[in-house]
Amino acid sequence: MAYYRRAKLAFAALRSNFQPRIVPKSPAADSSSRVSGRCGYLISAGNGAKFSGFSSNSSISQRWGLPVGTSRNQCNPFLNGAKRFYYVDRYRVQHFRPRGPRRWFQNPRTVLIVVLIGSGAFVTVYFGNLETIPYTKRSHFVLLSRAMERRIGEHQFEQMKASFKGKILPAIHPESLRVRLISKEIIGALQRGLRHEQVWSDLEYASSESAAGDQSGHDTLLALSKDGEGKLETEWHREDEILDDKWVQQSRRKAQERGSQANTSHLEGLNWEVLVVNEPVVNAFCLPGGKIVVFTGLLKHFRTDAEIATIIGHEVGHAVARHAAEGITKNLWFAILQLILYQFIMPDLANAMSTLLLRLPFSRKMEMEADYIGLLLIASAGFDPRVAPSVYEKLGKISGDSTLRDYLSTHPSGKKRAQLLAQAKVMEEALMIYREARAGRGVEGFL
Repeated sequence: MAYYRRAKLAFAALRSNFQPRIVPKSPAADSSSRVSGRCGYLISAGNGAKFSGFSSNSSISQRWGLPVGTSRNQCNPFLNGAKRFYYVDRYRVQHFRPRGPRRWFQNPRTVLIVVLIGSGAFVTVYFGNLETIPYTKRSHFVLLSRAMERRIGEHQFEQMKASFKGKILPAIHPESLRVRLISKEIIGALQRGLRHEQVWSDLEYASSESAAGDQSGHDTLLALSKDGEGKLETEWHREDEILDDKWVQQSRRKAQERGSQANTSHLEGLNWEVLVVNEPVVNAFCLPGGKIVVFTGLLKHFRTDAEIATIIGHEVGHAVARHAAEGITKNLWFAILQLILYQFIMPDLANAMSTLLLRLPFSRKMEMEADYIGLLLIASAGFDPRVAPSVYEKLGKISGDSTLRDYLSTHPSGKKRAQLLAQAKVMEEALMIYREARAGRGVEGFL
């Protein structure tokens, strides 16, 4: 029992020594409610009295080897590693500093650095992806790389072959052979046209001796009239057409002044393939990577080789100008613009404005550019370019032309498209190339 009583007293003494002492403090001792300078926090009871969690003269500090007169700064948690997160105003009130991106932009030097770096990156990306289109010499901004564009085209081609399995004509089919031979002539003309760059300024080199005669583009336009008296159904003025070709000559003139060279690296090393699908669809297209697809519905309406060559040349012109990659880039900018417009106007109105004012005019402009490039290709391949206006007019009748088509469609109306192409300067250039090709003198560098 003696040992038990002694152990109990020792345990009670030890517990009393480790128990903190609560010393009441008068409210006048510290009227402020901010954090105390000592290693403790002030807590207020319901009656307004304040207590310190640990007394400064507690014996715990002595037992753990800490001096009683420890500096206040050593126990202040704000003055150690967290000092950078707060500041003290003139009233000695501690405020936390703002954190995150907002704090960075409060410094003018940081803002200047961000603006300079951002501007440099934007200029580098923009001019690094700026390309010049053959013939029209129009500069366009394309974010999609050439390798990625080619892979996308090949992937779509494989998907299309899988979807039309059983409807693809064999290679020995007469229609397949015919389309392949026409496409081969156009691809050969493309290679000649891109062999070296030159801008058509002097057009008097063409031979006057040719079976094609001296018929001009104006005569082709007159041939489009239904009556044989040389009168058009309706008088057409350029200012009435939303589709204008003035930008073509302006782009070519500016490119000649700058000495710009067309970008044709995306056409190097292409594995050109031709496929004929037995479907009653009046359509044809050329995917990036040199994949030409023609539907038999188109061959039923256009029977001559020159007509088929006009359609294929137009589709190859899209691939030459990288219109697919440019369309993806444009759609990205259009989407960003729509998101901005959503903040001010109704989404439906923003979508309608974006479509009518940006997407459709851009699409019609690309169609005209492909018409021009395709016209030169078929002329160099030995097909009469004067057939092209009638092909587009016939194509418009098949698809159903209307007055609103020039404004509400991705393609211009067939008649306006034919009239504009017949009067354009490119028709004169195409006729000269055609005469040289028929005379056995191939023209190089016309793109």
